[in-house]
Amino acid sequence: MTLSSAEPQGDARERLLTRLLDAFDGTLPSPEVSLREVAARAGTSHALLRYHFGSLPGVLAAMLKAQRSRDNEVLFEKAKRSTFDEFVMTIWRTYTRPEQLSRLRGFFHVAGLAAYRPEDFRELVDSLDDLTEMLASLAEREGRGAEEARTMATVAVAAIRGLMLREVLTPEGPSEGAVALLLRMSKA
Repeated sequence: MTLSSAEPQGDARERLLTRLLDAFDGTLPSPEVSLREVAARAGTSHALLRYHFGSLPGVLAAMLKAQRSRDNEVLFEKAKRSTFDEFVMTIWRTYTRPEQLSRLRGFFHVAGLAAYRPEDFRELVDSLDDLTEMLASLAEREGRGAEEARTMATVAVAAIRGLMLREVLTPEGPSEGAVALLLRMSKA
C-alpha cells in the first residue's frame, strides 16, 4: 500500500491516513496532544478520526504501521544488496537518526499499549516480524540453516529494539558500538 498526497485514491480511511501522514511529515503526534489537536493539524474533524481509528492510540498505531511499511519497502531494497551484518547496521542507522526520535518514542508508546491490549493493535503487532523475516532471509543466504537464521534474526531485532529503547531513554550511551559488539558476538 502506497500512501502519499500524490495518490488520493482509496477508501476514506486511507485518504484520512494520508492526510495525517502528510500533516505530520514523517513524525508522529505526541500522545500528550488531543485527538482534536491532531485533527486540526490534519485539516479534518476529530469525529472522523474517532470513526476510522477509534482513539488517539489508534491514530498513532495506524500512522506508525504506514510509516514502517514505507520504511520496509526501502529497507527491503537495501537488503537485496546487503550482508546480514550490513543490514543490521542499516536498520539501526535508519531508525536512530535524530529526525526519527518522535517515531521511535511513538513506537514504544504504542508497543506499551499493545502489551496490555494486543487485540486492539493486532495490525501493528502482526507487522512486527517484518524486519526479522528480512534478516532471516539474509542469514539463510549466507549459509545458515532456517532455524539458526530465524534465531539470529530474532535476537538481532530484539537487541536493536532494546538498544533503541535505551537510545530514547538515555541517548548519551554508546549504542552503535553495542550493535557492532552484538554482531561480533554472533560470529563467535
